[in-house]
Amino acid sequence: MTVLVAGAGIAGLTLALSLHRIGVPVRVFEAVREIRPLGVGINLQPHAVRELDELGLLAGLDAIGLRTREVAYFSSHGQPVWTEPRGLTAGYAWPQFSIHRGKLQMLLLDAVRERLGPDAITCGRAVTAWRETDDGVEIDLVDRETGAGAGTVAGSTFVAADGIHSSARATLYPQEGLPVWGGIVMWRGVTRGPRFLTGRSMAMTGCKPRKFVCYPIEDIELDDGSPGAVINWIADLRMPEDHAWRREDWNRPGNPDDFLPHFKTWNFDWLDIPAVIRDAEHIFEYPMVDRDPLPRWTHGRMTLMGDAAHPMYPIGSNGASQAILDARVLTREIHARGAVPDALAAYEAERRPATAAIVLANRADGPDKVLDVVEERAPQGFADIDDVLSREELVETASLYKRLAGFDVEALNARPPIVPVP
Repeated sequence: MTVLVAGAGIAGLTLALSLHRIGVPVRVFEAVREIRPLGVGINLQPHAVRELDELGLLAGLDAIGLRTREVAYFSSHGQPVWTEPRGLTAGYAWPQFSIHRGKLQMLLLDAVRERLGPDAITCGRAVTAWRETDDGVEIDLVDRETGAGAGTVAGSTFVAADGIHSSARATLYPQEGLPVWGGIVMWRGVTRGPRFLTGRSMAMTGCKPRKFVCYPIEDIELDDGSPGAVINWIADLRMPEDHAWRREDWNRPGNPDDFLPHFKTWNFDWLDIPAVIRDAEHIFEYPMVDRDPLPRWTHGRMTLMGDAAHPMYPIGSNGASQAILDARVLTREIHARGAVPDALAAYEAERRPATAAIVLANRADGPDKVLDVVEERAPQGFADIDDVLSREELVETASLYKRLAGFDVEALNARPPIVPVP
């Protein structure tokens, strides 16, 4: 009955905790020798927070993240376009969190080791191949650093949650090639600075070719004793068509000279964006990439999950949230059917079309497209946003994306748990 998982990221660790909760044995294999808290900030939407709360992790989230109160959209002139409440403030029964991705991964990792035991996760082992047996599946392991074979492990099913560069996905679709680059490069960083807006706001400024996103992930006290924040930020810039984008690496240092000049006039009364960029502790460069939706995830006793299945643009704050939902839906199906191919097929039938729709919506700029409309209609700014974009258009754009991504407030609050509570 043991489920074998490749990848100790957010998807794989959430799956391990979920399966353990329903009494299904699980083993996780991670290619790196030491799991470290990499990455920068992300947002967890209420539908994902609900799932982690049902796993007993809400207090842990509060200890490492901040509860988001609002999202605020501004034009490239710093003018307010649209503000809406988020999390509990919006009427959800669960909060939204602004949180460091690495700290979230370590929270899940610690919970797995505490609940399942230290041997539940094997590090330094990459899955290179799998094959079905008469009553299950076998996976072949290799030491990624040395290339030496590291044995074979048997189980009932195999879940590949090994990220955007999934070797399992590449085995299934060898002609797919590199991720799809849409022409945008992102520079991401964290800066210690003054709090802005409500102190719990996510701000989006500009439009698709030139956008700045920021939100606090930790409260701090500044050197002068005033209240401050660790501000997570992302600067997006459309590059020329002949730009040679580099392979995705969350740890590649970025140079502010490559993008800061494009934001040098964005010193607004609510935030000095050039100062935030200049004062960053670290800057990382990353191309905005995804992959085309697949026609199939599940092949007998194996399936894909998380970024291995549906990598998407970081728009709408949904990448990590959708990975968590993947894990919970698969757990529900295994609880109902057993760790058998039918459970994997039922999981895919629900999650593949749902995530494919989000991937395509994010390519079209998701809920942020209201900023593109404002830029197109009022490139020099406006006296009144109602003259540019009606409130009905704003509300419908925001509501449509929530319904598409599965966090419409009324529907989420009303639906029963995905995984039956033991």
